Amino acid sequence: MLKYVNTGIVFQEIPDEVTLSINISNCPCHCPGCHSQYLWENIGNPLTPLVLDKFMHDYGDDITCVCFMGGDAEPDYVVMLAKYLHKKHPSLKVGWYSGRQCLPKDIDKTIFDYIKVGPYIEHLGCLKSDTTNQRLYKKAVGDGFTDITSRFWKKKGSL
Repeated sequence: MLKYVNTGIVFQEIPDEVTLSINISNCPCHCPGCHSQYLWENIGNPLTPLVLDKFMHDYGDDITCVCFMGGDAEPDYVVMLAKYLHKKHPSLKVGWYSGRQCLPKDIDKTIFDYIKVGPYIEHLGCLKSDTTNQRLYKKAVGDGFTDITSRFWKKKGSL
């Protein structure tokens, strides 16, 4: 079972959303230069539907999105939690950041409104860098996704 270490309400993880970010431990990716190496360990509390219910009780009126940060050790469980959130809170958007270059082929990606993929590679930078290898996708009409990574890049010559 997945465990989470902490949460936070963030404004930059998903554009135009007030996001409850859930940091999941036991990350198998171990990206060099990772800023959250503590998440490599299998620590924290079990992340269950009941825990999600508590988060929604505590933060539901303040957020528009929930983003699972990690979960690569148990992708099927992340999908199950996303389906649970959509069923209980249909207006809530759900995102997933995977440190993998791509998600497993048998994963139902359509349950997510946002998917961020790609290991952190220090010399390529994060999403705010126009050289990043990471990508953020937003669900489009039907089952497709649109790459919205460039929305993070600073415009050259602007303040």
